[in-house]
Amino acid sequence: MPQYGIYFDQTRCTGCYTCVVACKDWYDLPAGPASFMRVKCIERGTFPDLFAAYLATPCYHCAAPPCVAACPHQAIFKRETDGIVVVDAEKCVGAAQCPKRCLKACPWGAPQFQATLDARMQKCQLCLERLEAGRQPICVEACPMFALEVGPLEELRKKHGDQPQAEGFKYLKRFEPSVTFKPKEPAQP
Repeated sequence: MPQYGIYFDQTRCTGCYTCVVACKDWYDLPAGPASFMRVKCIERGTFPDLFAAYLATPCYHCAAPPCVAACPHQAIFKRETDGIVVVDAEKCVGAAQCPKRCLKACPWGAPQFQATLDARMQKCQLCLERLEAGRQPICVEACPMFALEVGPLEELRKKHGDQPQAEGFKYLKRFEPSVTFKPKEPAQP
């Protein structure tokens, strides 16, 4: 079984949030807290020695996803065919009745709930319908800087290298997030 994953080139990302907007538009997500793709800004230093980088934070479709084990209703599962972690909205009991263990278990905050009481958990599912049609996820196609790519993780690692660390990202071996990076390094004096 190939494990699908994400490549993120942190050196190319300018923090334009096009990936975030494209995702919210594609899935018709209302304005509010739920966003399958998020972009985190990392800033350090004082003028004139400043450093800034951005980190795309979708679901990283872990090899051992903590959200799957945390869900008391088995509403989250890992597909055997490609390792993509998906949500069965029919099994999710909703925000009002759920202790939201999936949200608390994920170190990267991938599970999302809309602001309504009956909201079901949602998250990035790597645009399954697009992948199955032979297309890249909407965030990848929308990125004007070509900073994102999705595919079998081993192929991404062969093409881009096996770098599990980036600015602002904490790799946790016990979950094995399916991601590889080209990290942005601070300039050397």
